[in-house]
This record gives sequence, structure tokens and C-alpha cells, in this order.
Amino acid sequence: GKSWDGTVANGVAATGVEGLKTIVPIGAISSWYDYYFAKGAPLYDSGPDWLSHYVNSPDARARCGHVQQRLVDGAPRTGDWTPLWEERDYVKDAHKVKASVFVVHGQQDLNVRAKHFGQWWDALAEHGVERRIWLSQTGHVDPFDFRRADWVRTLHRWFDHYLLGYDNGVDREPMADIERAPDQWSTDRVWPPRATATTTLRPGTGAAPGVGTLGLAPARPGATETFTDDPELDELDWAAHADASTPAKAGFLSRPLTRDLRLSGSSTVTVTATPTTTSAHLTAVLVDLGPDTIRDYGAAGEGITTLVERTCWGASTTGDSACFKETRAKTADVGFTVFSRGWADLGNWADAHQGRPLTPGKAHTITLDLAATDHVVPAGHRLALIIGGTDQYLIDPPATRPTLTLDLTRTSARLPLVGGAPAFLRATSGTVHRAAPRTVPPAGVTAPRPAQPIPGGSTR
Repeated sequence: GKSWDGTVANGVAATGVEGLKTIVPIGAISSWYDYYFAKGAPLYDSGPDWLSHYVNSPDARARCGHVQQRLVDGAPRTGDWTPLWEERDYVKDAHKVKASVFVVHGQQDLNVRAKHFGQWWDALAEHGVERRIWLSQTGHVDPFDFRRADWVRTLHRWFDHYLLGYDNGVDREPMADIERAPDQWSTDRVWPPRATATTTLRPGTGAAPGVGTLGLAPARPGATETFTDDPELDELDWAAHADASTPAKAGFLSRPLTRDLRLSGSSTVTVTATPTTTSAHLTAVLVDLGPDTIRDYGAAGEGITTLVERTCWGASTTGDSACFKETRAKTADVGFTVFSRGWADLGNWADAHQGRPLTPGKAHTITLDLAATDHVVPAGHRLALIIGGTDQYLIDPPATRPTLTLDLTRTSARLPLVGGAPAFLRATSGTVHRAAPRTVPPAGVTAPRPAQPIPGGSTR
């Protein structure tokens, strides 16, 4: 099931219940805390009480006021970890899972964000759970709407094997299907690939303020960059000006790549920052700087367009039609692609589960967990790390508007590079043949729009 239904499947499997053979979570939550917060930073201006109010009938709301109040009390807007979140964290119980798991997730899902599948997948792998994964370029979209024929065929074979016991070979097929471009897929026998190695890249100062370097060498002693939180800007604004000095972000760019560079898995970014105020939120994003055609994950369909034509999949009954509208990929020509994101409240620097007021003028170090991804930065493009404050629409702003100074000698990114540090060194060496510049800048993906959080719905 998708979203809410997939979340229920994750939760049931994490109990270790007997008799459950397989689950297929699509765009599903793996820890409810991570749906509402990222290391203390609020992702929405509401909590599970709002969602409960939304899905319940007026009669249920009248009868269950005491339950509603427990949700309010157990999910404080401080972003602190509580027993309510502990009970709703399925990742910690991955060792109990007996069922096989077929994970499907949109890498640009900004409703149930990609961290959910990444941490769930890693925990399942750690405990040897039989598993498979499909990763699309879409947002919060069902595979029936982005890869229909292949999905129906694969899902039937999956259920035939795990529910009926047929030896049809589905368990010996590649573990991962990754959408590389709209409707273009590749496979991996194991995911992430065995050649993947966590590699530390370090930012350095450049020729202009806020436009630095990204490489294997450490920053020079005393190197810093400074930016001021602007809650009116988002990651698309930052990335559009990655190679220009702007006051609201610090960008760090690799050399143009001479070879493709693949990232596969989850990243972290450790930041040492000195704030001017008692509160501060941080965002870190990874950006592929270069022209491409991708699914328009920011548009209403989150990467698909629904057509008027219908096709039928199975037998219809009265009141239950098996005929559905066709879809096609909705694409956008872009000059850059933000492909992984992470957020944190700097006040959680000492304890990921509990925030505290900051001391202005004092440096604090915190690690941001970036969403899992599988992305190839092609030759001729550059890889960028951008660090900013409030990512408009994706996290709420702090109580104050800080200016933050980054200590670059104590700031770094740990990235899952296929081939590790040698692959990065090869990709950033030599001379690159640059693509001809566009005469008209690409329009890019549709900017996100604010909305209430509804698992199963859309944030767009």
C-alpha cells in the first residue's frame, strides 16, 4: 500500500507478527518523528493531532478528545523526542521483521521524505531481511502511475512467490530498479552497490564570498563562510545561484567532472556554526549543477500527467472498475537538480533528541542526516554542497533570524560514492569538455507550494 497504508504495513511487520509473508510499502513512513521533525527542526507547522483531526469524523472527534489531547501532549512543537515517538519508530524494531519487503519510493518525495526508505532499508539490510527496492524520480506517486505495466507484472510475480510459493525466480532478480531519467531504468544486483564507500568531502573558500570549493583536501586554517537565514528563500533559489555570492547561503562546488560520479545511499553533513541569536535552523542539500531533463516533481502530479484514455487491468465488478486513466511522465528542462536534502535545529547540537537555547557567538557542531538517494552526476556537471538556514516550505523558520558563520575546518560531508575517494579523484582530474551553454535558461521544476501534511496525499 501507498503512504498511510504502507506505513501500517511497516508498523505491523516491525511487530514480528507470525504469518505475515510479505509487505510492499510505497512512499511509506518508517518513523513518525521523522515525518514531523528533522533533528529538532519542524518540517510542518502541525503534529499528529492535526492529522488525527483531519481523518476522523466529527463524531469520532467528539468521542476521542482525550486521545487527541495525548497526541498534543506527546508531540511537543519543541521537536524533542518523547515516548510517543519511541512507540512509533519502526526502524528500531527492524530485527523483528520476518516478512520480505518490497520498498518503492520517489526520490523527490517531499511528503514522506526519502529519509524514510533509506533508514528502513539500512536497518532491514543489517538484519538480513529479504528485500527489493524501486526508486523513481517522482514525488509521492504510486508505481501504478509511473511504471504501470512493469509494476503489475512484477507485483503479481512477487505475490505468486511469497504468498503462493511459486519458484518463478523473482527472488533471484536484481535487488534494485533505479529511474535514471524519465521512463529510463537501470538495475543493480545489490543496493547500494558493493563498490560504494563513504567518502569525506571538505568545503574550502573560493575566489568570492559564499562560493567555495568541494574536494578531498581540508580547508586552510581559519577558513570561514557566513550567511544570514532568509525564510523567504528555498533550495531552488540557492541552487539557481550556486556559483554567485548571495547572502542567504554558502555554496561549495567541485571542479567540473571528467567522468560520471555516482552517489548511492545516505549522506551526512557535519557543520560547525556560530550563530548570532539563540535559535537557528540549518539545511544542507546536494546539487547536480548542469542541464538535464527530469520529472517535474514540483508540479501538481509530482512527475506525472494524467491522461483521459483508460486501460483495464483485471475484471471489473459493480462499483469497482478495473479501468484506470493512463499517465505519462511530466518533465522539466533544468539547469540543476537538488537530489538530497537534510535539516536540523542547531539547538540539538548536544543531544539529537532534545534541543536547548544557543549561546550567541559560541560555535556548535551538529550532523545533518541527508535523505538516501541514487544519483549519477554526469561528466561535464559539478557536484555542489549548499548550506543554508530555513528551506522555505520544507522546514519552519526559527524564532529568530540568525547570521551563521561556518568553520570550514570543522565542516564536512560524508557521501556514499560508488568507487569511493578514488572515483571522486578520477572524476575531478583532467580536462572536461563542457556542454554548450543554453541561450535561454531552463524553466526548472515547479516551485513547491505550502500545504498541510497528509500521508497518502500530496504536499504540492
